[in-house]
Amino acid sequence: MLLIIVLYKFFSIMYNVEMRRISISQGREKFADTIESVEVEPVIFERYGQDVAVLVSVKVYEQMLDALEEAEDIAAFDASLAETNPSIPWDEVRRELGW
Repeated sequence: MLLIIVLYKFFSIMYNVEMRRISISQGREKFADTIESVEVEPVIFERYGQDVAVLVSVKVYEQMLDALEEAEDIAAFDASLAETNPSIPWDEVRRELGW
């Protein structure tokens, strides 16, 4: 369930913002303006009518990374719960680590 929430958070970052589409040549011609515009909305670059790249602000990029890291942590936790290997008692782990 938590994974669903994290994925929802990730996708809502991208779908709750408007995305402008421009050709690569337009982006090259107006590079400074394009860079400025990503603070407001992501920009999708097209080549021959096909999407080839997305430019996002650092803020959106960091939000996406956070959501992805949460999803990876949840997947690792779920995988550890699914393991059938016997658990190591906490006291034994502390002893091995010298705590």
